[in-house]
Amino acid sequence: MTTRTRTTTAAIAVAAAVTGTALLGASGAASAATAAASHGTLTVSNGTKYVQIKGHRVNFGVTVRDLAWSPDGAKAAFVDGSGNLDIANPDGSGRVVVAKNPGGQTWSHPTWQVTKKDTQYRIPAKDNLIFAARAKGVSRLKYVSAKAVHGTPKTLPLNGAPDPDGAVPQTGNVWPNAAGRYGTSVYANADTGAVYIRDDYLRQQGSKLTKGSQPALSPNEEEVVFVRSVAGHDHVFVEDFMHGNHVKDLTPHASTDYTEPAWSPDGKTLAARTPAGTVTLPADGSGRPAKVTSTSGLAAYRP
Repeated sequence: MTTRTRTTTAAIAVAAAVTGTALLGASGAASAATAAASHGTLTVSNGTKYVQIKGHRVNFGVTVRDLAWSPDGAKAAFVDGSGNLDIANPDGSGRVVVAKNPGGQTWSHPTWQVTKKDTQYRIPAKDNLIFAARAKGVSRLKYVSAKAVHGTPKTLPLNGAPDPDGAVPQTGNVWPNAAGRYGTSVYANADTGAVYIRDDYLRQQGSKLTKGSQPALSPNEEEVVFVRSVAGHDHVFVEDFMHGNHVKDLTPHASTDYTEPAWSPDGKTLAARTPAGTVTLPADGSGRPAKVTSTSGLAAYRP
């Protein structure tokens, strides 16, 4: 089975691991506000040196763009005001320049790819930062070790599924997001207007998913949320890999734009950006968005 059917080797492994348990969305939904408070710490970065964490402004000392938390919540990765890729402690201390922007490039949206060593399949551990780099009008996905200091990013390999229609674009790729135990990630392509998945477990392969942008992969790697324009507004959608790749509009009554969705660590809640601030909503679509802060920016959950 290949990613052409949107069921990755990682998803197969996850499905085996969760046999007998409820899939995401099967349990009753709590209110959006309660879920946001109970399942991870919601943070918002808005391109200043201040990051809102638990409703408080934390001074990171430098401009913080596109902040993303490590899976254990111990470190934050972000792009600083000089365009470099940095990591820091949750209070902004201990900042390290993982990769220095050489100039003439725009780096954005770092995400953590962290996996344990798999002795059964002889797969080494991974601790990488994947991000988008735009140079000379062309966007590509890059990666660098999260432990590097002034490291040199490399172009992220993007192999398609092994069939005639399995090719994936090498340029125009933006907004990477990785999650889960198997190194899987999703990303968008600005040229095709589609979302793609990249499986990096038993073998690296990938494929096109659906029309959309700004994707985020669920913590169990079984679903992806993304943004799609409907009747003049940006809506948040979810695609379920484990139930026939079903696509559902989570904001069907949108009267504003919902963008930049992010998953809570337990996979039950989503946060999204609106012009009026940040909202949360149940990931299973059982409730409407609820405003949790007037701060508008990129939402992320710290585990």
